[in-house]
Amino acid sequence: MLRCLPISLVTPRLYISLLLAFILNGSMLAMAQDNPDETDASVTETDNNDDEQASETDESADLGSLTVTARRREEALQDVPIAVSVFSGEELNDLGAQDITYLSQAVPNTTLEVSRGTNATLTAFIRGVGQQDPVAGFEAGVGIYLDDVYLNRPQGVVLDIYDVQQIEVLRGPQGTLYGRNTIGGAVKYVTRRLGSEAAGRFRASVGSYGQVDAVLSAELPITDTLAVGASIATFNRSGFGDNLTTGRENYNKEILAFRASTEWTPSPGLFVRLSGDYLEDDSNPVGAHRLIPGLFSGAPVLDDVYDSRGGITGENSAEQYGATLLVEYDINPSWIFKNITAYRSDNNIQQIDFDALPAVDVDVPVIYDNRQFSQELQLLYNGEYIQGVAGFYYLDANAFNAFDVVLAETGALIGLPGLNAFTLGDVDTESWSLFSDVTFDLDKFFGLDTNLELGVGGRYTSDKRSSRILRQTLVGGNSPFFGGDAVPIATGSDFNGSETFDDFTPRVSLAWAPVREHNFYASWSQGFKGGGFDPRGATTAAPDFNGDGTVDDSEVFEFLRFLPEQVDTYELGAKSVIANGRITTNLAVFYSDYSNVQVPGSVGVDADGDGVAETFAGVTTNAGAADIYGVEFDGSAELGSNLFSTGDSLTANWAIGWIDADYQEFIALVSDPATGAQALEDVSDQRVFQNTPEWTTQLRLNYDRQLDLFGVPGFISVIGAWAYRSTTNQFETPSQFLDQPGYSLFDLNLVWTTLDGKYQVGVHGRNLTDKQYIVSGYIFSTPDGTASTLGLEGIANAFYGPPRTVTATFRVNF
Repeated sequence: MLRCLPISLVTPRLYISLLLAFILNGSMLAMAQDNPDETDASVTETDNNDDEQASETDESADLGSLTVTARRREEALQDVPIAVSVFSGEELNDLGAQDITYLSQAVPNTTLEVSRGTNATLTAFIRGVGQQDPVAGFEAGVGIYLDDVYLNRPQGVVLDIYDVQQIEVLRGPQGTLYGRNTIGGAVKYVTRRLGSEAAGRFRASVGSYGQVDAVLSAELPITDTLAVGASIATFNRSGFGDNLTTGRENYNKEILAFRASTEWTPSPGLFVRLSGDYLEDDSNPVGAHRLIPGLFSGAPVLDDVYDSRGGITGENSAEQYGATLLVEYDINPSWIFKNITAYRSDNNIQQIDFDALPAVDVDVPVIYDNRQFSQELQLLYNGEYIQGVAGFYYLDANAFNAFDVVLAETGALIGLPGLNAFTLGDVDTESWSLFSDVTFDLDKFFGLDTNLELGVGGRYTSDKRSSRILRQTLVGGNSPFFGGDAVPIATGSDFNGSETFDDFTPRVSLAWAPVREHNFYASWSQGFKGGGFDPRGATTAAPDFNGDGTVDDSEVFEFLRFLPEQVDTYELGAKSVIANGRITTNLAVFYSDYSNVQVPGSVGVDADGDGVAETFAGVTTNAGAADIYGVEFDGSAELGSNLFSTGDSLTANWAIGWIDADYQEFIALVSDPATGAQALEDVSDQRVFQNTPEWTTQLRLNYDRQLDLFGVPGFISVIGAWAYRSTTNQFETPSQFLDQPGYSLFDLNLVWTTLDGKYQVGVHGRNLTDKQYIVSGYIFSTPDGTASTLGLEGIANAFYGPPRTVTATFRVNF
C-alpha cells in the first residue's frame, strides 16, 4: 500500500471533469424537476391565508413555517421531535454568511471552525461530541452531508455558501437515520434544485482585505421534462496578515468552484438528478502566531496575531470533486423509492510550520488523499397511520496521508543532518448498514384521542477498518514524497492491522401535540463511531501490558487500536407557535452518557535519550466515560409592526445553549517523573472537554420597512447580531496559552431589495469590534511555556478567527 504522490484517481477525475463540461454546455441527458415546490426537500416558507389577512389588519403576524427533512421526509420543523436549526439560503445571504463556520454563531452548543494550519478542513463539535484531528484513521463525530451524501473526510468541508437552498443542523446523535459518525449530530447542506423556467443569478462582493467574490448561476429547461443548470464561483481575499519570512500573505483566500446538474422528470412519478461539483483552492499556507518567545533563538512574540514567521515553503493546494446520481420513484401514493449513488475525491498538499519560525525545525509538509464511493437505498412509506423509511447504506473509502517532520536544527545538534520523522497512514474503510425508522399515529392506529405519536427506529452498522502505519527516521531532509532524497536510518512502526466494529443504534421518541400549535416530546437515541488504529502511533512506544518483559505483536496491536465510542442521549423538548404565529419557540433539555471517548493526542519522543524530543508519536486513548447535560432554547418573535411606517416590522431571533460536560473517567498512560515508568491512570480530574464552551448565545434584531431608492420601489432590512461564546478549551488538557476566554462578536447587515426581488444590494459588517479570538492551535511545551516537548524552540501557537471586515454585495436575478 506504500505509494508516492497519488495518481490512481486520474481516470475518475477525468470522468468528473468531462461530466461537468457536458452539463455546463447542456449537451447531455439530464434531469429537470417538474415542480420544485412539491419535490424539493428543502426549506420553504408558507404563509397561511387567514394569517395573511389578519396581518393586513395588524391582528397577527405569521412568521412562516419551515419544512425540513431531518427524518428523511418532508415535515414542518415544529412537528419534528428532534432539536433542529434550519437556515434558508436567502437568510444566510442577508446575514452575510460566507461559509458554514458562520453557523457556530447561530446554533446553540455547536462549534464549526477551520482546523489548525489549514484553509478548508473542518473541525466540528455538537453538544461536546466531535473530532479535530484531520489525520487519516480518525473519524469525525459530526456528519456533514452535501445533498444527502455523507462526506467521509474533513478536508475541503469548510463549504462556501452559494447556490444553497438551506442548511439544517441536527443536534444530538443521529445514528438511526444518518448512520456512521453522526454521534454528535449532522449538518445538511442542500443545494438548489432547478426551476421550470429559464433563469439566472449573479452575485458580486467586494470588501475588506481585497475581497473579490463572484457567483454566476444559470438554469435552462431543454424540454418539458429535461433541464440543465450550472454555477461558477470564485472567492478571493488578500491576507489578514503576512508571513514575515517568506513574504507571502497570511490567511488569504483563492478558490475556484463549479457546480452543475441535470434533472429529468420523464413522468410525474419519476425524478432523476445527476450533479457534479469541483473545487480548486490555491490559498497560501496559514501560518500560526507564536504565543511564547523562541526558547532557543529568543525570537520575540509578534505584535500582530495574523502575522507569522514560519520559513516552510513548497506547494500548498487542494482539489476536490464529486458526482451524485439521485433517483426518486413514486411507486404509488404511499410508497417512494430513493437511490443515492455518489463518488467523491479530494487531494490536498499543505505546508505547516509548527514552530512558526524561519529555522527548519518541526516543518511539516503533508499530503492528504481521500476518495469514497457510497450507495444508499431508501424505501419511504406514508400511510394514514404510519410513516417511515427503511434502507441500506454502503461506503467504500480510502484515506491516505504522508507527512514529514523535518527537524534540521535539532538534528544538527545531535549529529543527524536533515533529521526527518516520516509518517505514512493508509486506511481503508468498508462500511454497510441496514436501518429503519417508523412513526405511528397512535390515535388513528388504536382509535384513541390522545394526540400521541410514537417513533421507533434502529440501525445495524458494520465498519471494517484496515490500516497501514509506517513511521521512519530519515536523514537528509525531505522524503521522496516532497521532492527530497532523505534515506531511512530507523523504522519506528511498520504496522498492518484490520478489525471490524459493529453496533446496533436504536431510537425511540414519543410526541404529544395537545393542540396544533404545541408539540412536546421525549426521546432516547444512541450514536456509534467505529474504532480504528492510531495513524501516528509508534510501535516502539508500545508498553509491556502483561509484564512478561517483552512486547509482542498482540500488545502492539492493542496499543495502536482504539475502540468504538458510543453515546446515549435522553432528551425532552417543547416546540410552540403562539400569539397567532408571532412567536415560535424551541426548547430542548438533554443528558448524554458518553462512553469510550476517542481522544487523539501526540507526545514528543526522545528517540536517542539525549533529553531532546526529535519527533512526536500518536497516543490515542478511549477516555472512558463522560456525562453531558445541556439546555437549548431558540426561537423568533415579532416585536412589533407599523412602528415607524405602514407595513414595517421588528423581529427578534435568538439561540441560547448551556452545556455541562465532565469526564467521569479518563484513562491515560502516565510517566512517573522520578523513574520514567509508565502506567495507566485515571486523570479525569485534570481533563476538560475541548471545543465545548459552557455558554453559546446569539441574538438578532431585524427591522424591515419599505424604502424606495431613486424612484425604484423596494424594502430594506437592517439586521444587528450579537454572538457570545464563553471560555473554550482547545484540547482536553487546559492551556494558559491556547484556551480562549469568553468573547462577543457583533455584526451589522443592511440589505435593500427591489419589490420584485430582481435586484439586491447589501453591506455586511462582521466582527465590528475587531475582536481577536483563538479558534485552534498547537501546544508542544511545558504548561508554563519554559521548556519544549518537541523541537528546540517550544510550540505554543494559535490560529485566529477573522478580524473586522466589511463587505458590499450586489445581486441580480434574470
